[in-house]
Amino acid sequence: MYLWTNSTRPILSGAIKLVAPRFRRSCATLTEFNRRWQHMKAKEPLEQNDERPRVVNMRNGEKAVSIFSQNEMERRLGMLRSFMDDHAIGGVVLTSVHNINYFSDFIYTSFGRPYGLLVTQDKAITISAGPDGGHPWRRSPSSIDNVTYTDWQRDNFYYVIVKELQGIPGHVGCEFDHLTIESFKKLDWALHHASVVDVSIPTMYMRLIKSSEEIEVIRNGARIADIGAGVIVDTMQDGAREHEIALASTQAMVKEIARTYPERELMDTWTWFQSGINTDGAHNPITTKKIKKGEILSLNCFPMISGYYTALERTLFLDHVPDALLRIWEINCEVHRRGIELIKPGVRCCDVAWALNDLYRQYDLLKYRTFGYGHSFGTLCHYYGREAAVEIREDIETTLKPNMVVSMEPMLMIPEGQPGAGGYREHDILVVTEDGVEDITQFPFGPEHLIIKK
Repeated sequence: MYLWTNSTRPILSGAIKLVAPRFRRSCATLTEFNRRWQHMKAKEPLEQNDERPRVVNMRNGEKAVSIFSQNEMERRLGMLRSFMDDHAIGGVVLTSVHNINYFSDFIYTSFGRPYGLLVTQDKAITISAGPDGGHPWRRSPSSIDNVTYTDWQRDNFYYVIVKELQGIPGHVGCEFDHLTIESFKKLDWALHHASVVDVSIPTMYMRLIKSSEEIEVIRNGARIADIGAGVIVDTMQDGAREHEIALASTQAMVKEIARTYPERELMDTWTWFQSGINTDGAHNPITTKKIKKGEILSLNCFPMISGYYTALERTLFLDHVPDALLRIWEINCEVHRRGIELIKPGVRCCDVAWALNDLYRQYDLLKYRTFGYGHSFGTLCHYYGREAAVEIREDIETTLKPNMVVSMEPMLMIPEGQPGAGGYREHDILVVTEDGVEDITQFPFGPEHLIIKK
């Protein structure tokens, strides 16, 4: 419901005046793109010996060693091609970091440029920008080729898509949840308004069930997160700063990733170590704040291996814990233990959430819960990816199945000024098995382990 009153009219009028010039510029940009695109289509493609070609060959060096086997990568592409065949999709253009990584083992860094993975029934090609050199080609398996577009003309990314899909019948699949309106319009125009269909949801479901190779990577990530947490416990002391403690943890995890996977690139591993009021948000960044004895602390370790996310989160205290905080901490640990017990095949995500809600409600703490109880794992990070069909929330009715990997991470946030103020969070990684669940997080939790005396 929208109300248009004398008091809101000036606000809305001001907003319209602010937005209108930007809207006109956006329309002008799209009109100019259409004009340039029609001109480009009318011209013959520039040859490779032209001084300013649209595409270049950046197949530099040899293919790199992957942590996944060729059979594993072919299995993933096989799932996608089977779906394409069933739905009369001639070609798919994936643009998200998570899907490009999942189907090609290449993680791109955009810096404002578009990237893609184009898949048909007989070819798969990463589409990358010139600044990456031969890296996208080297990092993808032998069955995936690469085309590198240049900056010499605008929208060469879309030129590559049109060229590679020329003559291929059927729909074109893309990720509606990733493309901006501008990008979608450019793709639509480039494809002559062909039938474009969404594949973001189907590809998400393909990623939900993990292979044995994926589970092994996640298992190693959980082990390395435990190492990072151990460094935090060893490093923290009264007066130490959050960022200094976090940096020590991150360095230890990166070193262990390099030792475990010596042929892989190292990127995106990080640590959040929060203290006092900074614990009130699960995703609060580190600061230069000094930690103190007796205040609530939260460690959050995130090793990243080939784009695969793992996490370990714990509440802890230095020297002692005040009684009011101890009570809340113990209750949250009780919920955490119960949540781990409830995760098993055949159980719906929503039913786990409702059961844990009832447990919080017994202590009159449900009102302090701030987000869902857990989520799926796989190729995701703090800036890409999310397997939203498997989240431990009241609105998710997905049934847990073997080889799904989920977290259990209950959190309470007691506001400042109230007894027990702070953010309490525990986090374990659980692999759903045929008859139960395996907790692959080994780092202990709770008052009996994490009141650190120094």
